[in-house]
Order: sequence, then C-alpha cells, then structure tokens
Amino acid sequence: MRARRTSRSSRGRRLPRIGQVALALLCAGFGYIAYVYLTLPDVSSLRTANPATTAFIELRVREARAKGHPARREQRWVAYSRISPTLKRAVLVAEDAAFWRHEGIDVDEIRKSLERDLEQGRFSRGGSTITQQLAKNLYLTPSKNPLRKLKELLIARRLEAQLSKRRILELYLNVIEWGDGVYGAEAAAREHFGKSAVSLTADEAALLAGAIVNPRVHDPSKPTPRLLGRQRLILSRMGVVSPPSDAAANPGPAAASEASGR
Repeated sequence: MRARRTSRSSRGRRLPRIGQVALALLCAGFGYIAYVYLTLPDVSSLRTANPATTAFIELRVREARAKGHPARREQRWVAYSRISPTLKRAVLVAEDAAFWRHEGIDVDEIRKSLERDLEQGRFSRGGSTITQQLAKNLYLTPSKNPLRKLKELLIARRLEAQLSKRRILELYLNVIEWGDGVYGAEAAAREHFGKSAVSLTADEAALLAGAIVNPRVHDPSKPTPRLLGRQRLILSRMGVVSPPSDAAANPGPAAASEASGR
C-alpha cells in the first residue's frame, strides 16, 4: 500500500515539472520570435534608394575569395519601365503567379511545400513568393533552416507593408542572380543575349525566367533540353498574368542609377 502511494506521489511531482519545462520552452520560443522581429532590417529606405549590395552578392564574393578566384559582379540597375513587359510576365509565371493576390506570403503554396517536405524528409525551396525571394536575396542566406525561413517570412511581410508591388518587382528584377557573377535583368540580357532588358523577346524572356530556379546551372544562351521545356511551359502561360503597371505608385530610384552603372 505504501509503495502505491509513493508511486502516485512520484508521478504527481513529475507532472508539474513537465508543465514547467513546457512553459519554459514556450516562453523561450516567444522570446526568440520577439527578438527576431525587433532585429529585422528597416526596409523603408528601399522606397527611395537602391541597395548598394545584397547578402547573396556578398556570399558569392566570399565563396570566390575562399577559392582564390576574383569575385565577378556584373550588375546595372535599370528602371522598371526599362525592363521588357514580356520578362516581367515570364518571371511572374515562373516564380509567383499569385503575386498580385498575396501580401508577401502565399499560404497555399507554403502548405503544399510543407507537405512535400514531410513526404521527402527535407526542407525544399518551393513555396517562396517573389517577395520572400527578395527578402532572402537582400538580407539572408540560402540556408533551408526553419529559423532562417521564419526571418524570411517576417521580412517579406515588412516589404509588402512598406513598398508597392511595382517596387518589389523592380528590386527583385535588379538583384536576383542570373549566372556566375551576373545580377539583375539588364546584366542578364546583355550577358546571355547581347541586348538590353527592354528589348528582350518573349522566347528570350521565358529562357531567363526558366533559369531562375538554378541560375548557376542553367545558361539561357546555351539552353539544355530541361530549360527549353521550362521555356515552353512559361510561354504557354504568359498570357494569364499581368505585371504591375509602369504608372503604379512608388516608381523607385532605379532610373537615376542607370547613369552610374551600379
């Protein structure tokens, strides 16, 4: 009888301890989220200024130096109106067809991505909106760790709150990687097709958009059968999306930066 009482008493003491541990973990989690939120970058300056560099560009510089190679950087900022509408449509089709409808986060795509991750037992790239990709390029790393993903989501929401859709797409098209040391639509158009981004044809735009998924592997000027397949799919869907208009608010400062070649 005494043994039973001792056992019950021991279980009774363990239960409050489990509750205390759970509460401590919960508080730590909330504390971490609060810390992440309070240390997020201030994105308001992007309304009137172009970033001098990005986290991705600096990462590539470090990688090149670690290998003893010179760090290449081909980038020329251009205004939103100086980028071919066909490229804007192609990129929206390839990367974020719901760009107009979401506020930085596409919940349906995230759910599908998480389901795939659970099935495959890994974290994948899928489910990221253009705004999330911009957040990652500007401030984060390619790491697939869930804490980095949390920061990406929070920064994406901040970008959507501070910037117009047109400005978000303008920034994205000027900073994303399009080959080894090639950043932005203007540099990509000149590198792969020898022309300005405003002059791209639909076929060329679809090749560039199809290469975004792995820009250091896919070369739009020498497309593989896989990239050509992506091109055909993108071309077939380009009529169903519309990019933000040239007359939208927050035109951004890219035009003023063209002369500097930055």
